Amino acid sequence: QVQLVESGGGSVQAGGSLRLSCAASGDTYSARCMGWFRQAPGKASEGGSRIGSDGSTIYANSVKGRFTISKDNAKNTLYLEMTNLKPEDTGTYYCAADSVCGLRRVVEYNFWGQGTQVTVSS
Repeated sequence: QVQLVESGGGSVQAGGSLRLSCAASGDTYSARCMGWFRQAPGKASEGGSRIGSDGSTIYANSVKGRFTISKDNAKNTLYLEMTNLKPEDTGTYYCAADSVCGLRRVVEYNFWGQGTQVTVSS
């Protein structure tokens, strides 16, 4: 089992920045692929980004160029640096993990955190 705990959410004005963290514990071998996605009420999950065990990254078009995913392997901690935030970035951000990335969406990974709320006002 893998436990994921997110932190760093909050409220910010459009154009601002936030940094999310996700601490992984437990069977971290099963969390070699990690990612973020967001979910807003009444909407499908979106805005996914992920980082593989080799450090390779993939971003959804909606966040590409504005968000940066990174991982500190020594601390088993995943980060999401979000800049130039827009109101449409509002939602609950979830950290997710699995043993391999494959071709799946981040929302399909086996392990999720509890989520952290990000609110961007115009």
